[in-house]
Amino acid sequence: MAVDLATAPASVASVTTATHLASEDLFDVAVRQFNIAADVIGLEDDIRRVLSHCQRELTVHFPVEMDDGSVQVFTGYRVQHNSGPGPTKGGIRYHQNVTLSEVRALAMWMTWKCAVMNLPFGGAKGGVQVNPKLLSRNEVQNLTRRYTTEIMPIIGPNVDIPAPDVNTNPQVMAWLMDTYSMNVGHSVPGVTTGKPIALGGSEGRTEATGRGVVFAISDAAARLGMDLEETTSVVQGFGNVGSVAARLIAEHGSKVIAVSDVKGGVYNPAGLDLDALVQHRIRTGSVVGFAGGETVDGPSTLELECDILIPAALEGQLTAENAPRIQARIIAEGANGPTTPEADEIFSERGILVLPDIFANAGGVTVSYFEWVQALQAFPWTEQQVNERLREVMHRAFLAITEIAETKQVPMRTAALVRAIERVAEFTRLRGIYP
Repeated sequence: MAVDLATAPASVASVTTATHLASEDLFDVAVRQFNIAADVIGLEDDIRRVLSHCQRELTVHFPVEMDDGSVQVFTGYRVQHNSGPGPTKGGIRYHQNVTLSEVRALAMWMTWKCAVMNLPFGGAKGGVQVNPKLLSRNEVQNLTRRYTTEIMPIIGPNVDIPAPDVNTNPQVMAWLMDTYSMNVGHSVPGVTTGKPIALGGSEGRTEATGRGVVFAISDAAARLGMDLEETTSVVQGFGNVGSVAARLIAEHGSKVIAVSDVKGGVYNPAGLDLDALVQHRIRTGSVVGFAGGETVDGPSTLELECDILIPAALEGQLTAENAPRIQARIIAEGANGPTTPEADEIFSERGILVLPDIFANAGGVTVSYFEWVQALQAFPWTEQQVNERLREVMHRAFLAITEIAETKQVPMRTAALVRAIERVAEFTRLRGIYP
């Protein structure tokens, strides 16, 4: 019997990436989320024990020569959660608050994200405790090259493939690829994704996450009988993901009435001129002060009346405090962990459909997979081919998650995790335990 995807029992809805919690608690949260979804499918204890641990963890302390000639020692991590589905895959972040617990949790969540999308990857994550904004370009390069050398024993195009994450970018990936290649004596473009196109990066990679969010919304709207040309949208966060999602949802006919960034928001009930807004942001560094709309408080944009809400900024933005005031019909999580478990309960009770992060923002890792395939084949695809294949993968994942949600009468978040855990558990059963 079909069930309303937004109003399925909330007892199993409280599965969220929840990175709003203190970083030292993140892995415990990830394991608790795993067990909630595992209960839905009655996962056997042996498989639970395997999947609730990270397979491999590397902590490195490495020196970097600074521009003034001094030497600083930095701490970095690379964690691989599960290699059952294939090589592990996951970003590298540079942030002063990176911890091993955070990296463990992100690696586990990456396993589920890849599995939801049916990609042949397990999950991994890496990070260095550093504020790169305090370093020069040369110092960031020195740090990247030394960190790469330290984690080289456990990365590789058929082992573990890093990618950009918080405070890293295509240039950092280029340095990583070059360092790895110099150490092995030949060019290895497949060792990382998110590279510059000239070095084997993929067309469409920059827009992939935002594009995937809109693909998810399009399928959900059709499922709910909503005509996107008659909808309004609000986007929190106007960085790479949010700005792309805003532009693409507008191309689908939805009127984008508000966007926000870290400094504040801008609102126009008649719809924002996004091209002009982008130029304003380039000139001023923020959407605040845009002449084509009213400047408003950033958090308040979440509570505006709209059909589609795209939180694409920070974690923990939708909470028990503001969830009762959210007026959207669809929430598409462009960010990781924007919704707390308490907010999830409220949205379920109120009939608001949440498209969970491990599905909605998986366009980035999906096109990273495409980039990896192109690198291994030395055969680049056109942007049209990339976008068409991304659309196909997102659509198949949506149909699969929806079927689980209706069959098991659970919300979309739980359904996505059930799909992921069942897939990884099957790999574990089939491969067995060595020796």
